[in-house]
Amino acid sequence: MPLVSRAAAVAGVLLVLLFSLPTLAQAQVTAFRQAVAESAARDTDLAAFYRARDFEGIWTGSDNAAKQRRNALLAALAGAPAHGLPASTYDSDQLMAELRAAQTPAQQGQMEVRLSQIFLQYARDVQTGILTPANIVPLIKREVPLRSRAGTIDAFVQSNPAAFLRSLPPSSPEYARLMTEKLRMERQLAQGGYGPSVPAGSLAPGASGAAVVALRDRLIAMGHLERTATQTYDSTIQAGVQRFQQAMGLAVDGVAGEGTMSQINVSMERRMQSVIVAMERERWINRPRGARHIWVNLTDFTAAIVDNDRTTFSTRSVIGAQDMDRRTPEFSDVMEFMVINPSWYVPRSIVVGEYLPQLQRNANAVSHLDVTDRNGRVVPRGAVNASAYTERTFPYAMRQGPSPNNALGLVKFMFPNQYNIYLHDTPAKNLFSRSVRAFSHGCIRLNDPFDFAYALLSKQESDPQGFFQSRLATGAETRVNLNEPVPVHIVYRTAFTHVTGKLQFRNDIYGRDAKIWDALAREGVAIRAVQG
Repeated sequence: MPLVSRAAAVAGVLLVLLFSLPTLAQAQVTAFRQAVAESAARDTDLAAFYRARDFEGIWTGSDNAAKQRRNALLAALAGAPAHGLPASTYDSDQLMAELRAAQTPAQQGQMEVRLSQIFLQYARDVQTGILTPANIVPLIKREVPLRSRAGTIDAFVQSNPAAFLRSLPPSSPEYARLMTEKLRMERQLAQGGYGPSVPAGSLAPGASGAAVVALRDRLIAMGHLERTATQTYDSTIQAGVQRFQQAMGLAVDGVAGEGTMSQINVSMERRMQSVIVAMERERWINRPRGARHIWVNLTDFTAAIVDNDRTTFSTRSVIGAQDMDRRTPEFSDVMEFMVINPSWYVPRSIVVGEYLPQLQRNANAVSHLDVTDRNGRVVPRGAVNASAYTERTFPYAMRQGPSPNNALGLVKFMFPNQYNIYLHDTPAKNLFSRSVRAFSHGCIRLNDPFDFAYALLSKQESDPQGFFQSRLATGAETRVNLNEPVPVHIVYRTAFTHVTGKLQFRNDIYGRDAKIWDALAREGVAIRAVQG
């Protein structure tokens, strides 16, 4: 071939290669974007997100921003079990292997969408919980503050990736303390946990022997006793038992009776389940609680006023009885007013379920209550033929006027809600001396309602006690509005912390946390023992 012809042929080949390179690159981009579009098509939020970006990726590129997002996500997923999330769902090692295996543009496009899906699932789980509460326990009437998926991924792309992911879990001090305790317990579990259980049904001061040694060692492992070599149930062990009883909400007498011993022998694994459930519950209320708020923990039988994460007032409470139709629901609302010298308007369920059968047997039954018509007017008992009606057709209501013997006592605290739940006084003061206080129809009775009122009024009255007592003395029903309504959170925590970080545990009185743990376990959440 002549030299000129050979040169022309080579030039022609080079020209074809030069023009084919952009075509090849374009084909790769097209294959990637097509894979993104197809993979995202079944997810409305992601389909809209990628469509707005012309199906350009945010994770799989070689640019710095994509690398930072990938690294931040992988790091967050590796830490998911620390939050009590399922390790199998967020297996960062498996995800890295899948990333390395995605070689073709189409595979990378599929992986792009998979990373976005995992990101959104993680964001939802760590921010507002794995479970839908009412699906597990219908009486958890909590409105979980779910965030918009579209808003979440849009905000992520515009943020520092690592900082954004760190901001997702609850920022409450309680969540941080629970997580710290969970990590500590995981390390301790790897070293043997609480050790052997105590081989005795009960022990009392003065006892000695192997069971006392086991009690001593278990109290030390649980952090309620300093190291000691004593083998006798002496004052040192008695003090440790008292600290344990206080942390469990038990009667503090220093005697390891049957009730105390059954709690001492609860395994570390079960205690860790309670902590993980508490963290999930904390995610369900991942929103500001209010600088001042009311915190009613049903399992602890207490109602507290909390100011800036510090309990400034606390009182014993009585909660709904354990019958399914009397258990107190869990929800949050806002307290707007109190009523001094309240009337008790008997709930319809109690009128027809409890009082109507009594009226059918005796027209003068429950004589401390007025029978009223639909306009609120009192109807003479002789005009009421209760036997002529059924639960469905009984046309009357019932009411108890203000008095010290009123079922609501002398004051009630209102946060109007569809469940007809509120806080109130009670004439049945003897119930507050019991350790388990589940006796009401669902409302929350307070042991110190006047002091509770004074604490609430202190924000708006220079003499809250004088103000309250002057209204009380009239005997007339009086509504007092709170100038600043106070958020109320009715919660159920079998594990919670003191502000010092010390863990407290309570009995699962309604069996709710057991159901939640079972649901979490079905999702893959597991107890871990962590070395180091």
